[in-house]
Amino acid sequence: MPAMNIDNRFCRELPGDGDPATQPRQVVGALWSPTQPTPVAAPRLLAHTAALARSLGLDADDVEQPLFAAVFAGNALYPGMQPWASCYGGHQFGHWAGQLGDGRAISLAEVIGRDGARHELQLKGAGRTPYSRHADGRAVLRSSLREYLCSEAMHHLGVPTTRALCLIGTGETVVRDMFYNGNPRAEPGAVVCRVAPTFLRFGHYELPSARRDPKLLAQLVDFTLARDYPQLVGPLQQRRADWFVQVCERTAVMVAHWLRVGFVHGVMNTDNMSILGLTIDYGPYGWLEPYDPDWTPNTTDFEGRRYAYGRQGAVAHWNLGALAGALLPLFADQAPLQAGLDRYAVVFQAELARMHAAKLGFSEHGADEAALMRDLLVLLAQAELDMTIAFRQLAEINVQAPDPALFAPASYDATRFDEQRASLHAWLTRYAQRLHADPLPAEPRRARMNAVNPLYVPRNYLAQQAIDAAERGDLQPLHDWMQVLTQPYTEQAGAAHYAQRRPEWARQRAGCSMLSCSS
Repeated sequence: MPAMNIDNRFCRELPGDGDPATQPRQVVGALWSPTQPTPVAAPRLLAHTAALARSLGLDADDVEQPLFAAVFAGNALYPGMQPWASCYGGHQFGHWAGQLGDGRAISLAEVIGRDGARHELQLKGAGRTPYSRHADGRAVLRSSLREYLCSEAMHHLGVPTTRALCLIGTGETVVRDMFYNGNPRAEPGAVVCRVAPTFLRFGHYELPSARRDPKLLAQLVDFTLARDYPQLVGPLQQRRADWFVQVCERTAVMVAHWLRVGFVHGVMNTDNMSILGLTIDYGPYGWLEPYDPDWTPNTTDFEGRRYAYGRQGAVAHWNLGALAGALLPLFADQAPLQAGLDRYAVVFQAELARMHAAKLGFSEHGADEAALMRDLLVLLAQAELDMTIAFRQLAEINVQAPDPALFAPASYDATRFDEQRASLHAWLTRYAQRLHADPLPAEPRRARMNAVNPLYVPRNYLAQQAIDAAERGDLQPLHDWMQVLTQPYTEQAGAAHYAQRRPEWARQRAGCSMLSCSS
């Protein structure tokens, strides 16, 4: 047995409902339900994150044992594990949805790692819980592989995120109608184990507030202060106020990073927002390829585009406002909460400006730099240029003779590129002039740019290719790509095809440009 230091503080200190049954029900006055995973037919380890496993106390020998696959498929438990599903609500697409909860997520334990940090281990796709409603609590390989892949890719990109320990095949099939259009099919099942200091979401605080249970709300907030924000000191009310400000600040930093690398979450409901400012719940996410601030990968969001790339900053602010409304019963007035919301706006703009300056290679950011970035983004959209490739190419500019051909590898439409050639030349000329005035020398500038503008990102079509291969039983493409994604800013031998723009065949293919909440 592995030497894991298990400390299930969440269940030990907060009220549970005490009913181990998994039939759907409203759980009132409790924050979790004891829930056992449902065993699967033939658990098989498909992929794992070795460094993360070691930090949890799992050595290579532990991972190789059949017990590892059994535990993280839901067929067995290590000593000390006491599985649970947590109770929360949330706003979905701007509307209050009431109780939601962990409908297909079951937490196994809180582990104190070898680094002294707390890690909650949570299985996604391990069977029904009291919050599954009419669903089966399962997940397919398609969505599980995407979550495993993107969790780790975001970590290496430097984006605040939950992690993924392993991907387990179940040996069973799961029926899903991917686009809810009457075309269900049986797909391979899988379970992903995701890892975070906590999976507490905004919705955990919203539900007791909506139910007018200020005692439970206060108990959860004060638990969060003690366990997850121990650095805050002072009187209780001051710590509560400072905590909300920190939640706002962390959320601002997270979303600014999303925009830096071109990530689109796809379903920024309040139940998908981490109280630690981590990217959580990788469902119908996508990666900007042609730059388009109105693009959303989620077919459910196509009409309103509430969660489009360019609206994520505003949506995060709205979600924080919903959290503030839920916390209001704990405050004498709304001033401390408004201070947090105001702080979000300041930090978000400052972080975005700082990241934009770094993406352009400038040592400072002001009005001139902001105008250059704003105009470049307009041109990327008008010329239909790949965001990731365009910014990476920009580091190679010849400042003595700027040439729009620099952006040719990023072009998806030769006609549109030619139509914007003069405008691109004019912008590059302005940019080169600004670089002449910047104190940062050429080589440090290139290094600065290449440290924030990734070369390799989890492109949607590459993910689909890895899924197609995995469904055929070939996991090598996944492992090869995962290795490349551990160094997303460094050019790697033999990896050029991972840095190419999306091929035309993938423009409208399901999984490459269109996704849904179904998994």
